[in-house]
Amino acid sequence: MIIGITGSSGAGKSTICEFLENEYKVKVLNADKIARKLSKKGTSYTIEIIKIFGKNIVDEEGELKRRKLAEIIYSNPKKREELNKITFKYITNEIKTKLKKIDDDTVAIIDAPLLFESKLNEICNKVIGIIAKREVQIDRIVARDDIDYEQAEKRLLAQQSNEFYIEHCDDIVENNNLLDFEKQVENIMEKYNIKKVAPWLIQTNVL
Repeated sequence: MIIGITGSSGAGKSTICEFLENEYKVKVLNADKIARKLSKKGTSYTIEIIKIFGKNIVDEEGELKRRKLAEIIYSNPKKREELNKITFKYITNEIKTKLKKIDDDTVAIIDAPLLFESKLNEICNKVIGIIAKREVQIDRIVARDDIDYEQAEKRLLAQQSNEFYIEHCDDIVENNNLLDFEKQVENIMEKYNIKKVAPWLIQTNVL
């Protein structure tokens, strides 16, 4: 079974996925982490990004300036669309390759903020949307990325609204604090007939 987990920045997707990894036999494929691996110096992905954004987008060692890239794409919709087009191509291929290596009795989780935009939702059996109050998301983004309130708000304005996820996902988890999301996730897993397993039976190897 393949489950997609998606939501805008600061909704708490990583927290949900960590809980799933600790309680269920799942393998999480994190699109952001995969993108980071693919964007190392000299990769085809990085070379394509440089063609669009110029050599100033990398530092003296040839590594991507991620903060600078984020500032550009959240201020320029056209550049964001161009970057997404490249990213979707590489990420989709990599995730599909990794899915082939997952055992049939292990649930695959695709953790992707742009699950629908990349069309990865089309290979998922179910999609769970993670949402949170706007002020909670902004506080999380500010703390996580060390940016100011205005920048965090600009990022959220460039992403899908909670209403989008409520409309398009099979199930929704409201993740406003650490005390109430676990039961919601457990109920959804029970609905999907996915049972918890003993800790020693959970595979921790990383693909």
